[in-house]
Amino acid sequence: MKALTSAEMKSFLKSLTGEYDVRAPVRLEDGTRALGHLDEGRLAIEGGPIARKPNDIFFPQFDVILNAKGNKFKVADSLQKPLFVIGFTAEDCECLEFVDKFYSENFRDEIYFAKRDKAVIAAVSGKCGKDGEMLKIAGGKCDLEFIYDGSKYIVCAYTLKGKKIEEKIKCEEKSAKIDELKKLSDSIHNEDLEILKKAGELIRKNAVPDDFWKEIANRCISCTACNIACPTCTCFDVCDHDRERVIERIRMWDSCQLDGFMREASGHNPLGEEYLRARRRIHHKLAADYERWGHITCFLCGRCDDVCPTNIGIKSVNREIVKRFG
Repeated sequence: MKALTSAEMKSFLKSLTGEYDVRAPVRLEDGTRALGHLDEGRLAIEGGPIARKPNDIFFPQFDVILNAKGNKFKVADSLQKPLFVIGFTAEDCECLEFVDKFYSENFRDEIYFAKRDKAVIAAVSGKCGKDGEMLKIAGGKCDLEFIYDGSKYIVCAYTLKGKKIEEKIKCEEKSAKIDELKKLSDSIHNEDLEILKKAGELIRKNAVPDDFWKEIANRCISCTACNIACPTCTCFDVCDHDRERVIERIRMWDSCQLDGFMREASGHNPLGEEYLRARRRIHHKLAADYERWGHITCFLCGRCDDVCPTNIGIKSVNREIVKRFG
């Protein structure tokens, strides 16, 4: 099998920049880890999931669609090189798989797929979590995966795009402990997953009363951090900005936690009360999406719990639901 040390990884990623627009976890000047170009900071693949959802590479918070002046308009420039993105966790790969499906159903979102179609997704797993914690092996749902055994990244390619990258790696590793790492990955017990499934069942049975959602709403400050951090939140708004007689059309993330999210032109607002919005955030992923897609669309990346200042991320709310109504 192919394998790379941390030093070799940095050199290898640099070697891809002629053919790909490479994005990797880097340590920024303020100390945070984020997906960026290799010249934006020190390579920081180890350390667990990055704070910001990685699929915003394809669905950014602000995305210019076109510019119009008079009777002429220009569509935003396409990427000059395909993206190579390393840093997805197993949970992030599951999120990306769902978002791909969401944006390809019924109406195919060409703005999203203009970035996504040719991109190469590289997951990271193994003993590269925070303080060496074992991260679940993705085992697919990405193009290739770098599995860290504590000293080297073992390379596993799953698609033709991934194998094309793997062929560029010259370093062979005959003593790779891939089977041992897979056993460690399979042995990871995820209590949050059991709670998630139970909470979903209770919500779908209408066993969670409105009074509970009113309690949650009283703790919500409508900061929208949960939506901004969530890799499976897909809602957006579109607006036109007049910039010195040039109209710039932009789409930007929206949030179901904002009062005006569902307000209609007539003034009617189906989510006019805060408890209804608090309920929607959880109900959508655990019940409505379950009925539409056949599965819950929270994959327990943990970002909403990490960013929520009042401790009502989805994991925390699920625990309360199961404790009180299960």
